[in-house]
Amino acid sequence: MAELVLQPRQYLELEKLAIGAFRPLDGFMDEAQFGAVVETMRLPDGEPFPLPVVLDLNDDQAASVRGQPRVALIYGGEEVAQLSSQGLFRCDMAATARHVFGTDDDSHPGVRFFLEGGRHFVGGPIEMLGDTRQLMAPWELTPADSRQMFGARGWQTVAGFQTRNVPHRAHEYLQRVVLEQVDGLFVQPLVGRKKKGDYTAEAIMAGYQALIDGFYPKSRVVLGCLSTAMRYAGPREAVFHAIIRRNYGCTHFIVGRDHAGVGGFYGRYDAHELTRRFEGELGIEIIRLQGPYFCERCGGMVTAHSCPHQVSAPECVMEISGTAVRAALAAAQGLDPRIVRPEVVAALKHLDVFITEELE
Repeated sequence: MAELVLQPRQYLELEKLAIGAFRPLDGFMDEAQFGAVVETMRLPDGEPFPLPVVLDLNDDQAASVRGQPRVALIYGGEEVAQLSSQGLFRCDMAATARHVFGTDDDSHPGVRFFLEGGRHFVGGPIEMLGDTRQLMAPWELTPADSRQMFGARGWQTVAGFQTRNVPHRAHEYLQRVVLEQVDGLFVQPLVGRKKKGDYTAEAIMAGYQALIDGFYPKSRVVLGCLSTAMRYAGPREAVFHAIIRRNYGCTHFIVGRDHAGVGGFYGRYDAHELTRRFEGELGIEIIRLQGPYFCERCGGMVTAHSCPHQVSAPECVMEISGTAVRAALAAAQGLDPRIVRPEVVAALKHLDVFITEELE
């Protein structure tokens, strides 16, 4: 039997497939699935699925598995799974990037990650051999775990919240708005492969734990994490994140401003529009919210739906930028408590806050 040694990022994708985070997928995408998803954002049977989930190989690895019906997947020196191969395939990398990310510009981190990977792919169902928690972060829940927790709390409606950042007051505003509408909130930061300069898993989880401990009703919030790669694919990734949270038992999913965006590649509310294309098909209700800001005149966090002063008195408006918050933390500058709670900043004090090495 042929063998493939997995990199950590590949093992994490295997793990998510095994626990059901990427249902309806039961393995890495084969050529037909890949092509349909890239071109139509649907699997061959028509079910919505907007992003590829693939096992990429270099030339030598591709040669070793060509024609092999079963492939042993090795991680940490052990065989962790077997893949029933549906065959090798390749794609036009630049054209695929343009479909998936809307650009082939390698200054886009998702494009760069994709182009730096292997140029061959092998797809097929996977069978795990033993424990699926080798790389799962200590705070991570499986879909079975989260569904059990929601049921134990008697939650009928649960809103999922995706983030890759330490919480600021705009995040908090969105979460509080949604807590008025549902039984519980599932905060599930993404802590897998991300670009340098993004927050570490430890910083994100510490920040959220401080927020939940001090300012939320603990009985109405569950904190977990999701160890998968950030794709930075904007609107497509918003749909992907919604499908994942459906699999974790959420009934609702929050999509805010520039969801999963990076560097101005996507419009502020492009993700709102794309999720509308799949209305009623995702098995989860999308809650589309405007980006909040602090208004001096109104005296608090507001949005353009509730405050007129972005137009009539823009000098009163303080926009909340995740990029600006990261820059201030990196420079050890003081942060306005109207933007980030002091308790959240204090929770980061002795931690490595920013990623310096990307997951291979």
